[in-house]
Amino acid sequence: MHKTINSAEFRKMILVGAKQLELNRAKVDALNVFPVPDGDTGTNMSLTMQSAVKELTACQSNAFSEVCNSISKGALRGARGNSGVILSQILKGICSVLGKCEKEADTKTFAKAMEQGTKVAYGAVSVPKEGTILTVVRMMSEHAVKIAGKKKEFEEFFKEVIEEGEKALALTPELLPVLKKAGVVDSGGVGLMTIIKGFASELTGEEIAENIIETDNAHSESEFGDNSSIINMELGDIEYAYCTEFFIINMKKSTTLSAIDRLRERLMSIGDSVICIGDLELVKVHVHTNQPGKALTYALELGELDRPKIENMLEQNRQLRAQMEAEKKEMGMLAICTGTGLSDIFKDLSVDRIIEGGQTMNPSASDIATAAQKINAEHIFIFPNNKNIILAAEQAKNLVENKTIHVIPTKNVPQGFAAALEFNPEQSAEENKTNMIHALDNVKAGQVTYAVRNTSLNGFSIKEGDIIGLDDKKILAKSQSVEETVLKLIARMKEDFHQMITLYYGEDVKEDEAEALCASIAEKYPECDVDFHNGGQSVYYYILSLE
Repeated sequence: MHKTINSAEFRKMILVGAKQLELNRAKVDALNVFPVPDGDTGTNMSLTMQSAVKELTACQSNAFSEVCNSISKGALRGARGNSGVILSQILKGICSVLGKCEKEADTKTFAKAMEQGTKVAYGAVSVPKEGTILTVVRMMSEHAVKIAGKKKEFEEFFKEVIEEGEKALALTPELLPVLKKAGVVDSGGVGLMTIIKGFASELTGEEIAENIIETDNAHSESEFGDNSSIINMELGDIEYAYCTEFFIINMKKSTTLSAIDRLRERLMSIGDSVICIGDLELVKVHVHTNQPGKALTYALELGELDRPKIENMLEQNRQLRAQMEAEKKEMGMLAICTGTGLSDIFKDLSVDRIIEGGQTMNPSASDIATAAQKINAEHIFIFPNNKNIILAAEQAKNLVENKTIHVIPTKNVPQGFAAALEFNPEQSAEENKTNMIHALDNVKAGQVTYAVRNTSLNGFSIKEGDIIGLDDKKILAKSQSVEETVLKLIARMKEDFHQMITLYYGEDVKEDEAEALCASIAEKYPECDVDFHNGGQSVYYYILSLE
């Protein structure tokens, strides 16, 4: 039985919690209320945890402060979607308390950590909504503080905390009517409970359930980065010139796990930023060094080299500095969307950089920060264009240096277009921000897609495969055809003052189909200007804009 946990045990708890969530990712996704094929809660939370695991794996220290810092930093960088951002803040709060421990933490300390996690998570949301993951973490942390004095053994402590979490989950449909109508509990709360159960199973020694579902692990394959982090370095700051990366495969029979550990130590003696992770099947190596040949030689003692890559960071930095010597703009713009057509429109509106993402894959806070860092401007306006990306964009502010980030809370692409149209380089950043935010009120947007699950919602009985039309809040139309749903959606959304209707058709719609539909709309609404453009977006057959 554990009366205390040390940093090594907390490290294992995080790893097991992340694995438990990944195994149950699809089950958590399936609890999403809306039947649209968006980036779902389980996926976003799992990717956030995997980012924390990646940072934790690279941490060579077992000091509580270093372990907790890597978890917190990794979760923040990888936070995706609202659920992922909130999860990253829960972990940040927990780690802020545990990180102060010198050697061990007892249940009282862990309860305080959970309490701080709740406080930080609530603070990250401008209007906290009960009946969500926030309710679950709050009730668990309140109960944890209450029982920590009596439950001194972690196994008993977590058992009661989890029981309270289950009660909180059962309450979520009563607190959030949309959950009750759909007959489900909050998916974010389930994701959090899955992680906490993983914590407990690590301490009890229980094996976590495997092969619960088939999971797509494509996103977790090791890929090399773009070394964009050197963008702010001065030449004199680069002690090691060569970014050296490779995989080791087909290990020699004599190679052991201890040999991999020794390789890591040898690499640390000739450079920094060392990552040496893997097993006897595959090892990934990354090191900044002035002796790349020596790094390769060391690795060849273990097995064969695969995909070696050596980059001269000094030269990269020279090129970056040359680019930066060009006059720095006062203001720049960054938009997030999916679809080449939509990207092209944003570029035509002078948006400096586009991040691919939106409906099916929410970019992380780190993705957004990296893109913003590359824009050579003092003030950066970010258009998330999806309500599930706004929080991640706000978190990206903490990752961007020497720039002022302004998140314009665009919930859809048409709002993003409207905001970009308001940009005036002759005005101040604050004036532009004010005008952009005001422009959002003049746009009403809708989307047409297909249902991915059966549900009853917003007065509709939805079956998988139905064509549904929705605005940013609810489903407004459904039918068996795309064209009919578009017409029904416009009829529900249009108001007398609207003078323009614009259709952006997706990758599954042909141009002549969009043109014919546009003609039908123009005939029905002769008082409006009706236009269509190729958006090229996935998932949504049409994105509509009424102005």
